[in-house]
Amino acid sequence: MKNIFQSAITGEVISRINNLTSSTPQLWGKMNVAQMLAHCNVSYELVYENTHPKPNAFMRLIMKVVVKNLVVSEKPYKKNSQTAPAFVISDQKEFDNEKARLIAYINKTQELGETHFDGKESHSFGKLTKTEWNNMFYKHLDHHLGQFGV
Repeated sequence: MKNIFQSAITGEVISRINNLTSSTPQLWGKMNVAQMLAHCNVSYELVYENTHPKPNAFMRLIMKVVVKNLVVSEKPYKKNSQTAPAFVISDQKEFDNEKARLIAYINKTQELGETHFDGKESHSFGKLTKTEWNNMFYKHLDHHLGQFGV
C-alpha cells in the first residue's frame, strides 16, 4: 500500500483531489462530491478535532473485534460498504471548503509524519501502528477518490 506519510504520495493524493470539481459525478454510491470530501474529513476530525464523541467501552470492544481489521488492513473496501454513523454525510456541503479542509488535514498528517502516529491512540480502535494509520488514511482516500474517477 502506498505510504501517505511520504511527501510524493501526499502530493499524488492532493493532485487527485485537485482533479475534482463541484460537479464531478460519482461512479457509485449516494454521496455527491462535496459530501464525499466531508466524509473523508471525518477521519481527520477524529484525530485532530474534539467534535465527535468517543464510543463507550462496549462499542470500542466491538469496533476492535469486528471493524478494526477491515479498516486498517491492506484489503480494499468494497463498493457501497456500510459506514459508521459519524461518517454519514446527508446534508449539503460546500465543495471548496471541504476540499481545502481535506488538503490541509492531509498535509498536516504528512508533516507530523509516521513517527508521530506510531502507537498513537485511535478514536475507536485503541493504539495503532504507523502502518495501520497509513492503511486507514490512504485506503479510505483512495477508495473515495476512485469512487469519483480520479
